[in-house]
Amino acid sequence: MTTIRTSCLLCGDVELVPSDLSLELFSSTGTGHYRFLCPHCDEEQRRPATHRVVSILLATGVAYEVVDDAPITEREISQFSAALERGDWTEQLYR
Repeated sequence: MTTIRTSCLLCGDVELVPSDLSLELFSSTGTGHYRFLCPHCDEEQRRPATHRVVSILLATGVAYEVVDDAPITEREISQFSAALERGDWTEQLYR
């Protein structure tokens, strides 16, 4: 069984198995964050995952979710602002 060593901010080094972790993978960069519950204090931990860490976690079978982390564009802000200026914007919420 594969063991992954990481650290808890409160407890220090901990050893986990792949099913103890989850990976949030950013679609734009291929980096992200991984999460786990510390087996000693039960506090949720969230750590950055560089390309190297992502590769290791994926290779060991850690479950992952790809999230869209693209920033909001000026065009999207303008469209949103224009939509709010229309008098019927609340009706658009239910379509």
